Amino acid sequence: MIDILGKRYYYFLFSLLIIIPGMIVLAVNGLPLAVDFKGGSLMEVQFTSAELPTTEQIVNIYEANGFNEVYVQRTSLKQGTPEDSLIIRSPFMDDAMRTNIVNTMKTDFNEPNLVLTRFESVGPSIATEVAQRAMLAVAVAALAVILYITLAFRGVAHAFRYGVCAIAAMLHDILIVISVTAIGGQLFGWQVDSLYLTALLTVIGFSTQDKIVVFDRIRENSAYLRKLPFEKLVNHSIVQTLQRSINTQLMTVEFMLLSLALFGGVTLREFAVILLIGLFSGTYSSIFIAAPLLVIWENKEWRTWFGRKSTQTA
Repeated sequence: MIDILGKRYYYFLFSLLIIIPGMIVLAVNGLPLAVDFKGGSLMEVQFTSAELPTTEQIVNIYEANGFNEVYVQRTSLKQGTPEDSLIIRSPFMDDAMRTNIVNTMKTDFNEPNLVLTRFESVGPSIATEVAQRAMLAVAVAALAVILYITLAFRGVAHAFRYGVCAIAAMLHDILIVISVTAIGGQLFGWQVDSLYLTALLTVIGFSTQDKIVVFDRIRENSAYLRKLPFEKLVNHSIVQTLQRSINTQLMTVEFMLLSLALFGGVTLREFAVILLIGLFSGTYSSIFIAAPLLVIWENKEWRTWFGRKSTQTA
């Protein structure tokens, strides 16, 4: 039988190699929040000329109207066509200022047929409320997972451990997603918006489902494999669910999201990539994080960590 749990500390190390760089980027630059969470305006304009204005030209127009921290993204309204539009994020502006900036673009770039395809503005107070509700939603989801697993596994010894390990693995998935987002914000201009929150909550849901499947198999095997050491019982349970995890996640959902990320257009690309990474992390953590944490807790392995280190040093 495959010994999955034998290298459990290597799995933790692999996750840390992804999480720590992302946390460093997050600490230095912060999370790239969109207008949904920090307030501001988003304007998307379509040009008819073959060559789009440069980022510097757009920034100059905004700065002339008193706006700093302007982010410009080049895109196309139709997949597979040349770039013909700009998505411009800036501090909050009213309708009068929006009209003024659009008219300035028409004049400066000789674009009388310039089309404003999208305009969104969120005030600072609304953005703060959205951010608070987002954190509340994640907290409520985590609490619900602990309560559900504790009740569903109440016939198993130490049922509360299953819930705590599931939450720890779910936090692992959240940290993976946030780390990748922080890095993507610096490299590709990703931003955290309401669609990102939808992706994150979806990741939490799928992640919890995977962990319950693995834990439920452990519970079933505990009834008739009591003589096995707990680590071997858990390893046997993981191997039994391995094929199901690969078939339902990798072979179906992941391939669909990969297609969406490649061919779904710039509007959905970030959403698809976040889901792709998050759902893969959820499957990974169910097998290589949640179950190993359960074994570590059962064996109380933290008592031997420093002892082993002292022995090796001697």
